[in-house]
Amino acid sequence: MSMKTRVNMNPLKPFRDSKGSMVLVKLKDGTEYTGVVESTDPTMNLILKDCTEYREGQTQPRAKYGQVMIRGSSILYVSFSPEVFLTHYQS
Repeated sequence: MSMKTRVNMNPLKPFRDSKGSMVLVKLKDGTEYTGVVESTDPTMNLILKDCTEYREGQTQPRAKYGQVMIRGSSILYVSFSPEVFLTHYQS
């Protein structure tokens, strides 16, 4: 007989734990940002440093920024996977 263990995890925990990690953030308008997470808050607002902006479907950077604040309500998804950067943005 196996017992299932139910784990209650706050869905924002990965954001809090990602400080100092490289992420890919895709916005609802298709814009993508890569950068290092500097700060997060309970409304999923993110501050990224060493940030690069990309247009959807393009591999060439559109702009580079020192620091960017991204409003949580505009985020479509956040990828914490390093393979994303190797596949899409690294030469």
